[in-house]
Parts: sequence; C-alpha cells; structure tokens
Amino acid sequence: MSSTDPPSDSSSSSIITPSRTRPPIEDPSSPYYIHPADGPGISLVSEKLNDTNYQTWNRAMFMALSVKNKSGFVDGSLTKPIGDPILANYWDRNNLLVMTWLNNSLSKEIHHTVQYHNSALDLWNELKQRFHQASGPRLFQLRRDLLNLQQQNLSVNTYYSQLKILWDEICNFRPKCDCGVCPTVGVGGHFSGGGYSMMSRKHGLAVDNIIDAIVINANGEILDRDSMGDDLFWAIRGGGGTSFGIVVAFKVKLVTVPETVIVFNVARTLEQNATQLVHKWQYISDKIDENLSIRVFLGSVIKGSSSKENQRIQASFTSLFIGGGVGDLLQIMEEKFPELGLVEEDCIEMTWIESVLFFGRFPNGSPIDALLNRTGYGYKYFKGKSDYMREPIPKHGLEGIWKYLNEEDQNGFELQFSPWGGKLSTISESETPFPHRSGNIFMIHYVVDWSTDSQRHLNWTRSLYSYMAPFVSKSPRTAYLNYRDLDIGRNNDEGNITSYKQASVWGFKYFKNNFNRLVRVKTNVDSSNFFRNEQSIPPLPYYITKKNGIINNESFIV
Repeated sequence: MSSTDPPSDSSSSSIITPSRTRPPIEDPSSPYYIHPADGPGISLVSEKLNDTNYQTWNRAMFMALSVKNKSGFVDGSLTKPIGDPILANYWDRNNLLVMTWLNNSLSKEIHHTVQYHNSALDLWNELKQRFHQASGPRLFQLRRDLLNLQQQNLSVNTYYSQLKILWDEICNFRPKCDCGVCPTVGVGGHFSGGGYSMMSRKHGLAVDNIIDAIVINANGEILDRDSMGDDLFWAIRGGGGTSFGIVVAFKVKLVTVPETVIVFNVARTLEQNATQLVHKWQYISDKIDENLSIRVFLGSVIKGSSSKENQRIQASFTSLFIGGGVGDLLQIMEEKFPELGLVEEDCIEMTWIESVLFFGRFPNGSPIDALLNRTGYGYKYFKGKSDYMREPIPKHGLEGIWKYLNEEDQNGFELQFSPWGGKLSTISESETPFPHRSGNIFMIHYVVDWSTDSQRHLNWTRSLYSYMAPFVSKSPRTAYLNYRDLDIGRNNDEGNITSYKQASVWGFKYFKNNFNRLVRVKTNVDSSNFFRNEQSIPPLPYYITKKNGIINNESFIV
C-alpha cells in the first residue's frame, strides 16, 4: 500500500488541550488525570521484569500504561510542557507516578540499578537497551520449539493453543517493519506479494531479499526452506502466501543504508508547468542513478477558500537519495532533470528511519515512536487499482487525467507514479512469481478514499481506469498483487470450485506466465483448496491432475 495522509493524533503531540469546564488533572480523558485508586504503591503487571522475560514484560507494561492513559510518558509522545507552569507541574506529578509503577514491576536485582533516572522515558529506554538484546537466546529457543512442535496425539485445540503461545511470544521479539512506502504496511502481505519500497531501485523488492521462511501447510506441518522444497519457497515469494499455507516467519537479507539520506518534495501546479514536468519524468525516472528514487503524486489541491474555482491540479515530486551528499544529488538532477529546478533549500538531510516519517507524511517534529501507532486512517472506505507502464503517457493523455482530477469532490483521489529501473529490471521475470521486471518504466497506483456515496466514487475510479487502457501494458494489462483489485476477477463463492480458465483472467494480470507454475504448486501442496480467498491460486481438479503428465504441462487448459 502507498502512503496516505494520516489523521491528526493527539498521542503524538506534547500539546494537551484541557477541558473547557475543568482542568486536565480533573478530566478523565486527559493523561494528567490520576484516578483515586492509582496510587504509587500499585503493581500494573503480574510478572516482574527479570533477565529472561523482557519482551512479555514490555508488552504487558505498555498495555497497562495505555489503559491508564499514561503511555505517552514512556514512548516520548508526551513531553514536559514549556511556558505553562501549571501543566508542567501536572506533568512532573504524573512522570513520578509512572516511574514508581515501573520500579514496582522490576525484580529486586534490577530495581537497585535504575534508581537515579529523572524521567519515566529515560528509565523505559534504559531497560530496553539493556534487555532487548539479551533476549536472543530466548528467541532461539522459541524458534527451535516451534519447528519441533508436532500434533501427534494432541487434539486440534491443544495443538493450536501450544502453537499460538509460541508464535505470540516470537512476535513480541520482532521489530516493527517500516517497509514499503507506507509506515503501517503489514510485513507478511508486503513480503509475500512482492514488496516495493523507496529503495527498490537500489536493492530490489522484498521478495528479492528473502532467504528462508517458516510455513504451516494444509496438513499442519511446520516447514522451513529445506523441508518445503524449491517450488513452495518460490511460490510464497511474490505469489501471495495465503494461497499455500500460513507463513509465520520470513528470514531476510538486510541491506546497508548510509548514516544520512536526502529527501525532497517539490510540488508544481499546472500553472507551474506540471504537465511538461510529468511528461519529462517518464523518460528519466527509470534510467536515473539507482541511488535516487523520484515518485510522483498527482492530485488536486485547494488554493484559498474551499470552492471549485480554487481547485488546482498538482504534481508532487517526492524523492529519496542514498548515494551521497546534497551536492551529489544536485549534480544528478541538473544533468538528468534540470526542468524541475531543484535547489539546495529543497533538500533535507535525515536518517533513514526519519525518512519513513517523511514519506508517511507525519507532522514535522514527530518522534520516531509515532511509527508504533497503529491507529487507522480517518476515512471509512478505500479503493485501489494498479497498472504498469511500458511507454510514456503522451501529453494529451496527461491532459485527459487532469480532467478527471478536476471533477467535483474528487479531492480524496490520488495517482501515484513509482519508478522502475535499477535492480528491479535486472532480475528475471521467472526468478520469483513477481513478473513485472525489465521493460516497465513505472507503476501506477490509483487511490481513492471516501466516507459517503460509495457507488459514485467507485464508478469514477473505474471510469478513469478505463480511460487509461490505451496507454498502459497490454496482453495482459498487468497489475500488482499487493494493490489487490477484485474488479479484474475473483474466485467463486465458497463451495464452488474456481476453474483454471476462470482464475487465469486475473491470474495472468498479476503473475503473467508464472501463474501456470503457481497453479501446479498449489495443486501439489493444497489440492483440497483449504487455503483460499477471493483471489487465491486455485488447484487443478482431481480428475485433471491424474492425467499423465498434465500437471507439468504449461499449456494445460481447464
């Protein structure tokens, strides 16, 4: 999924808006409110922190503090107010209270070593620094127990319960994945469907960096790369893991990022030559230095009062550069894309993790821990579609897009152009199920969100998608699995077998010729179609699979 504007979230700000009728310390919705039962002597968790249980303790403690509306004191989102002595006093009182709760939850041996911190945040961070890395042996043991777990004489409920206990504790050790170009993306779907990111031109997709996995198959067996075999390991890296089993873990090859990266976001309206700039971008975006990724976001903005007359089409050129300093970036842009007019003042140096906040459109100054907030976006409904481009859109085609974006009440819509080239285009189409490699110059994501009048928004999106048909890839018109689109085809309802011929309508759009191999893998590992969804890979029917050699014949038709 691509980035969209997150809603404003009071938990990521140090500003507290007091109730109009009573001060914050008396308002139960305020983090400064202290319930009469919340004394310094209470214990918030049942098990104290020791040398071996940091992950479970950390999760339990944070949940307890969240229930008390005090999590901001340990995640850095609620800093001490400046310039308001009354609020500062409230903050001091709550900070000390949270510190006592933390100390009450520590073993005697640990408690004696952390008595001299001045804030709950400092205490929380020291415990994380000391004990997070020490959890390595426990994680190793959990993984070994998971691989050795077998059902044997256990009931299904008992077996599932033991499996879930192990897996839930393993999940607590996992770092949050700031993958792709959206900070709330789920790592499992991101990896198994391909996994595009701002660094894909340099390092490839997520699937290009997977080196092992753990899968539970339809028989309840727990398999790693060696035991699952080459075909299944190939299929889950871009073919959608939910078709073949439950992927409970991926092992990935990490890549190196520089200490600082450079980002910029330069916006231009039609009056500022946006049409010519987007047209030129199509010719250079996939050929430019692989350390530079420039995405384009097309939408409409309101200039001045909110009215149709003040609506303007805008193209935002948003970039990540990981190949040197500002001077290096400016030199590349001057040589390849001088028309954009990038200047030093447009360029911002930051760490890579800070760039995740930048591309996620978090407010300036947001703490890194804001990425841990999993609150959903404010809109109720969302629709996405995708295309791959093998030729630039001519200027008259862009002008047709502007007409759609200019339509009334379509400010919730955005076209996202993501560049290809670099390592993305050096890998064979059949290396993984993800086939969109050499020959593509960029990918389009059509995004629309709304709260009311669903059918009108859906019709509008589908109309624009139809308009784009002459300009996009053909035979088939390809699409990105992670931008799931049921408009292009779906399986039958539960209980009705979907044929190969029916599924191929959408299957070849996502996977091209790799769809045939995916069907063969599905038939071999899940012939009963236990794992299924609206666009899961279907198995071949039983009578077909029994014909001599048909399962290995890539020209089969059902």
